[in-house]
Amino acid sequence: MTHFQDTLRLAPPVVPQAHGRGIGLLAAAQLSIVIRPYVGMDEGDLVELFWDDCYVTARQVSAHDVGQPLSLRVPESFVQEGVARVHYRVLHVGSGGACSRRLKVPVKLACPGGQPFGEENQGLTPLIIPAPIQRYGVNPSQMRRGVPLTLAPYLNMAAEDEITLLWGDVRLDLPKLAGEDIGKPVRLFVPPAVIQEAGEDSGLELTYCVIDRVGNNSRWAPARRLRVGSARHYIRAPRPDFAKLAQPCRG
Repeated sequence: MTHFQDTLRLAPPVVPQAHGRGIGLLAAAQLSIVIRPYVGMDEGDLVELFWDDCYVTARQVSAHDVGQPLSLRVPESFVQEGVARVHYRVLHVGSGGACSRRLKVPVKLACPGGQPFGEENQGLTPLIIPAPIQRYGVNPSQMRRGVPLTLAPYLNMAAEDEITLLWGDVRLDLPKLAGEDIGKPVRLFVPPAVIQEAGEDSGLELTYCVIDRVGNNSRWAPARRLRVGSARHYIRAPRPDFAKLAQPCRG
């Protein structure tokens, strides 16, 4: 049987809800830490969880737990913006305790555009459309050329934000923001293929949303409406009959 003293290098804990590169607002509200099975795991072991060196909770290993991952809940009050350092300690019956390696995990609770309420985020500015296009719409020639748009800087704008434009029912994913993009307007171009796929519409909706590097979702910005294609129909007056008008009056 392996002695517990031989297992002092315990693996770091795991954060299953961490999205990509860290913990976001949604994960923070329901955060669990997973302790993987370790060599020498035995009934009666006490596993203690620490968050930034503060004791969080503990769990005693049962006979059914041996060889299985352990899940320990972290109250939301522990999860603060910044970089969290998480580790656990195992107290083995009849032996000294052993600490795991620390897991460093970024925590970002500030959502792009501020905290959203409902399906629309009023903290995001509607898309900026060139004035002539906003006034007269997208004509067939522009449908073949494409349309430039601008997205204003928003609250909590950060590197690696991913912006998705919704042109009618068609999605257009933009490249991730770089560090030099922060605090500046985002220039984007809607290609002809997207415009033509969405088709003509007398009141096409344009909006966008932002997802940051840890999965915080801004929800949709207030929508703009735009006329696309030959949506305006004219009622023409009947053409006068010039032949009849040219006839002389007979008394």
